[in-house]
Amino acid sequence: MAGRDFVQLPGPTNIPDSILEAFRRPPVDFGSPEFKDYVDDLFDDLTELFGSYRVTAYPSVGHGSWEATLVNLLQPGQRFVIPQAGLFSTRWSDMAEAMGFAPVRMPVDQRRAPDPAQIHDLLAADTNHELAGVFVAHTETATGTLADLAAIREAIDAAGHPGLFVVDAIASMATDPVPMAELGIDVVLAASQKGLMMPPGLSLAAVSEKAVTHNATVTTPRYFWSWTERIDPEFVYQRFCGTPPIQHLFALRASVDHIAAEGGIDAVTSRHKRLATATQAAVRAWGEPFELNVIEPPERASALTCVLADGIDIGALLTLAREKYHVLVSGAMGDMAGRAFRIGHLGDLNEPMLLGALAGFECAMRDLKIPHTSGLQAAMESLTTNDCTQ
Repeated sequence: MAGRDFVQLPGPTNIPDSILEAFRRPPVDFGSPEFKDYVDDLFDDLTELFGSYRVTAYPSVGHGSWEATLVNLLQPGQRFVIPQAGLFSTRWSDMAEAMGFAPVRMPVDQRRAPDPAQIHDLLAADTNHELAGVFVAHTETATGTLADLAAIREAIDAAGHPGLFVVDAIASMATDPVPMAELGIDVVLAASQKGLMMPPGLSLAAVSEKAVTHNATVTTPRYFWSWTERIDPEFVYQRFCGTPPIQHLFALRASVDHIAAEGGIDAVTSRHKRLATATQAAVRAWGEPFELNVIEPPERASALTCVLADGIDIGALLTLAREKYHVLVSGAMGDMAGRAFRIGHLGDLNEPMLLGALAGFECAMRDLKIPHTSGLQAAMESLTTNDCTQ
């Protein structure tokens, strides 16, 4: 095949050559002082990236960081609030129930972000403070919604509740701002295969001092996922509760450096917002039967766009786009399967790459004679005017 595929998935994402090359480095002695210094420097930079909190890491996909957070923060059978914004927040709840915890599932319209007023009311009613806190998916990858973290923080404070504020930023880390210190977020979760531009296999959690102190009181059995030795470890082996994922750490170093070279996390999130807005402009221009799933613009994530498309053969469209035009777009999941698809615009992506992917996707629409108006002009106008308000 000439050229390369256009990877427009919600993850894994396009990977820069510098990160791919990092995986080609041979193993090193992970017990050496030199490697410990290397890892310590990397994690110092990660604390800055996350917002000046301690960071722990696991050789796992994002589900590992979900489980780690549950066992480190919740007592057996403890209740906590978790908005059901889509498939992934529902799965996190399912995991918690399977492990013996008691998620309070807050219903959410799949076209809207979680309502901070509902969160406030649940916490305000908890006069005995039995709820551990609020666990929220910042970007719900199944629907494309973006939770308002500042408004949720205000709701927690207005309720006068001392609970923890835990944010799943697996899809929003390095795509939308996650101001951990500013909002007093206690745990931020991330994973390698999204905005960090790496292959799957590494998950991360930034942990506040409040969460560390709370963790010391939790009696839930844990070993591999335990934060006790992973935070401020004496040896690299302790940091990972076993052999460290050496090549993933080389790649993570390259990722952090790549973000810094672009101008830092603010520059990276601004780029993602710009590309997301252009994609949404293209979808609006397509017209019926295509419709943006997320109704309100401020509630649209910068990592992906979920598109409703009732009445067309979505499977045939995605297959043709992939096999003939080398544009990889993801189908929807859960309740939205067969009714929608998801265009990822995160990771190592720039304007010409996005426009090329949109053009290829529209070619597949033309081949299948799906009625639409080309969205390329709208996308180009959005990019050239840098209008992120639509």
